[in-house]
Amino acid sequence: MLPGWRHVYSGKVRDLYEPEGQHPDGDVVLVVASDRISAYDFVLETPIPDKGVVLTQLSLWWFEQLTDIVPNHVVSLDVPEAVRGRAMVCQRLEMFPVECVARGYLTGSGLVEYREGQAVCGVPLPAGLEDGSRLPEPIFTPATKAELGEHDENVDFATVARTIGEADAESLRALTLEVYSRAERLARERGVILADTKLEFGRDASGTIVLGDEVLTPDSSRFWPADAWAPGGPQPSFDKQFVRDWLTHDSGWDRKSDSPPPPLPVEVVERTRARYLEAFERLTGHPIELP
Repeated sequence: MLPGWRHVYSGKVRDLYEPEGQHPDGDVVLVVASDRISAYDFVLETPIPDKGVVLTQLSLWWFEQLTDIVPNHVVSLDVPEAVRGRAMVCQRLEMFPVECVARGYLTGSGLVEYREGQAVCGVPLPAGLEDGSRLPEPIFTPATKAELGEHDENVDFATVARTIGEADAESLRALTLEVYSRAERLARERGVILADTKLEFGRDASGTIVLGDEVLTPDSSRFWPADAWAPGGPQPSFDKQFVRDWLTHDSGWDRKSDSPPPPLPVEVVERTRARYLEAFERLTGHPIELP
């Protein structure tokens, strides 16, 4: 319970609140990033301490770096004390039903598509690329938004244009690639590779396209240490790699079953937390201030 706010929604990581007494279509929402962590479309039983603070503070830092490219949804940081550091008061937006993904490197679902047809989301790519290869130029590889517990589905640009209209699709592609290019350069200057990232945009009451949700965090992006980059296989990363590796190789959990994943060991929790904190420090240039 947060004084003055009414809970309206919980996602995998975030909880949304509305001001008490506000009309359901009111202007603002309180976005609270929890310490929950998800993997393989399950929200795990074990949280990662301070993860929500990292996601919020890193998003705020990136919003500041991008204000000349696209406005963002942050209205105020005047939030209840119980969620200080991990919450933002944000504009209510009419969100586009598209995950806007930019890729500068080949890995993940993009690699799977490439191996099947030498293209990703309809974008043809050169032959001979490997897991971790840098692409000739960044590409826009959108996905449909899935319901909680379902997989997003990669689609081509034509599908996005049919869904939201050609003009908006062109705008989202241009903004996504411009944001990625700015962020990739800033990260590279700090010894970090931004392999890919997922952005979400909405439209405000005036019709302006606005950057929403989180932005350029280890939950929405693949960050790799530049000094360890070696195409040809999986790269070490600043995210929940330790969690996925433990679930895949050491937990004994059958991913194909309907049973939820087991609790995480203390060591995996501590190493994952340290990775999130390191990502924040390397990107921003200073340690995070924890509430």
